[in-house]
Amino acid sequence: MGAAGDAPAEHPPSPPPATAKRTLVFTYGTLKRGFSNHALLQDLFLTGDASFAGAAATAAPLPLVCGPYRVPFLLNLPGSAGCHRVKGELYSVTARGLARLDELEGVSRGHYERLPVEVVVADEGAAAEGAVAYYAHRGYAAEMWARSGRRGHAEYSPAVAAGYVRRVDRPQGQTFLEQIRVFVSSQS
Repeated sequence: MGAAGDAPAEHPPSPPPATAKRTLVFTYGTLKRGFSNHALLQDLFLTGDASFAGAAATAAPLPLVCGPYRVPFLLNLPGSAGCHRVKGELYSVTARGLARLDELEGVSRGHYERLPVEVVVADEGAAAEGAVAYYAHRGYAAEMWARSGRRGHAEYSPAVAAGYVRRVDRPQGQTFLEQIRVFVSSQS
């Protein structure tokens, strides 16, 4: 222990036990490789809190749209015309990793909801059991779908993401929910 008044040295988090329960998380937007928020998953790889499980796609067509600042939103509106089986990536994540993802996705602030999703792993063609995804919060999902002209994307690709504005580069005078409200109430 250091001298009186010294803060204890910070230690990196210990790796999770090999038997730690993991959840499969389907990523479809900025958490994918090559996009701005993938750095969080890379940090989770280093602590053993996440690992890549494979390319995947939703088993059923779902709307994937872009909101304000080209932020991607998967909408929990199955059966909607104009949507596709969404392509993405599947990660195996510990509870500690899920907590970090929940924070990024604003789950406690009503930005996104972590809910079950049926996905098919690309290489295997088999369904992945127990997967979850971060969907647009139900409080604005239908409005987001209407604002998109009820047309979705099959994948959040670099072309679809063109014009994306990172969170730190967005105007700071409004909350994200306020930005969403302005976006859905504006003309397309």
